[in-house]
Amino acid sequence: MNPIVVVLIAVGCAALGLLLGFVLRMKLSEKKIGSAQLQAKEILADAMHTAEAKKKEILFEAKENALAIKDETERDLKERRKEVARQENRLAQKEENLDRKIENLEKKEVRLQEKEKEAESLKEKITQALAEQREVLERLSGTTAEEAKAELLERVESEISHETAVKIAEYEARFKEEASERARDLLSLAIQRCAADHVAEIAISVVPLPNEEMKGRIIGREGRNIRAIEALTGVELIIDDTPEAITVSGFDPVRREVARLALEKLIADGRIHPARIEEVVEKAQKEVENAMKQAGEKAVFETGVHGLNPEEIRLLGRLRYRTSFGQNVLRHSVEVSLLSGILAEELGVDSMTAKRAGLLHDIGKAMTHEAEGTHIQLGVEVAKKYRESREVIHAIEAHHGDVEPTTTIAFIVQAADAISAARPGARREDVENYIKRLQKLEEIANEFTGVEKTFAIQAGREIRVMVKPEAVTDDGMTILARDIAKKIEETMEYPGQIKVNLIRESRVTDYAK
Repeated sequence: MNPIVVVLIAVGCAALGLLLGFVLRMKLSEKKIGSAQLQAKEILADAMHTAEAKKKEILFEAKENALAIKDETERDLKERRKEVARQENRLAQKEENLDRKIENLEKKEVRLQEKEKEAESLKEKITQALAEQREVLERLSGTTAEEAKAELLERVESEISHETAVKIAEYEARFKEEASERARDLLSLAIQRCAADHVAEIAISVVPLPNEEMKGRIIGREGRNIRAIEALTGVELIIDDTPEAITVSGFDPVRREVARLALEKLIADGRIHPARIEEVVEKAQKEVENAMKQAGEKAVFETGVHGLNPEEIRLLGRLRYRTSFGQNVLRHSVEVSLLSGILAEELGVDSMTAKRAGLLHDIGKAMTHEAEGTHIQLGVEVAKKYRESREVIHAIEAHHGDVEPTTTIAFIVQAADAISAARPGARREDVENYIKRLQKLEEIANEFTGVEKTFAIQAGREIRVMVKPEAVTDDGMTILARDIAKKIEETMEYPGQIKVNLIRESRVTDYAK
């Protein structure tokens, strides 16, 4: 047989076998697909049946819940309807009560209107009767109502003025009897036990020079030396025609002292140039700081006041270079502290607190060149900052009368301050201020009615007032003297006290012919 034919037959047999296998495979796949579809339909039917059962169960539960909610809602509605009914009943009752009250008020208003008309009628009758009686009284007395009223007021005022003058005189006499001797003993004892060995210290502001040539060396080439000194110390150097002297001018006494020491050192050394000036000024500042510290510690030791803050001691030391009317403020503070302690011991109060308050009463003056405010305000701030006691703070605040003193220690410090400032030689006063104070005293007295002439005498410690005898009575003199003294206290500042002396003189002259 031909090989090609054999090959063809083999190929055909293979293709036929493949075709038969494919057909058989397709038949098997169709059977499997039919079986799967049948299973899917069964599963779907079961799911539908289960879902239907669940649906019925959920619907049943929902209906039960709806019925329960409906029952609860109906119960709430019934309760609310009952509450509304009760509220309506209450409102109805209140309306009835209000109607009854309104009716009663209307009746009362009618009755009040009737009574008001009756009152108006009675008022007219009374007014008419009073007018008739006044006419009869004026006709019988021969004076009008205004004249009688004025006469009565004048009589009452005269009686009250007399009684007031008598009472004032009685109180003053009683006070003087009880307090004068005791106060005199206390003050004399305090002054004797605190005998001051100094009077007024004046800050030195003039630096002596060995010769006139030194002025030129201090000024320097084109003024560089003097500008360096003024810039470093903060003062002004006045070089004028005064022979062999330079004036140091500045409001801050500490800076002025630094400049004075630096100039003295430069003059003694002879080397004067900006670098040397800076070095010497720095040394002078350290010396002044050390001197202030030592002065503060000495004051604390001298008065026996302990427990002060180091900054308070430093501020006290600054007072060494501060003066008031020529009186050194540090020595004045020490003196006030000692006087306050002595007075406190005699009066039986805490002497250590009194000493502390007296020592710190003017501490604010150490800061008046650096901060705004009065020395009292600055002193109170310092005392509060370093936790001083309320009594000490109040004594600082009240020692010049800025606030009314309310404690015994405040009165003691005020009195000690006046003693220290007013004693002879403690302070100096320039002529201009002295004359102004005397003029002010006379002007205050002249402002009062009935004053004829005034004379300020005894260096301003007494004022004599001549009054017109026809304008001021003897009883009125007591009141007038008190008013003048009060006006002086309110409008003037002065050390010690001022005596107000009133003089009323009546003279009658006749001639025998």
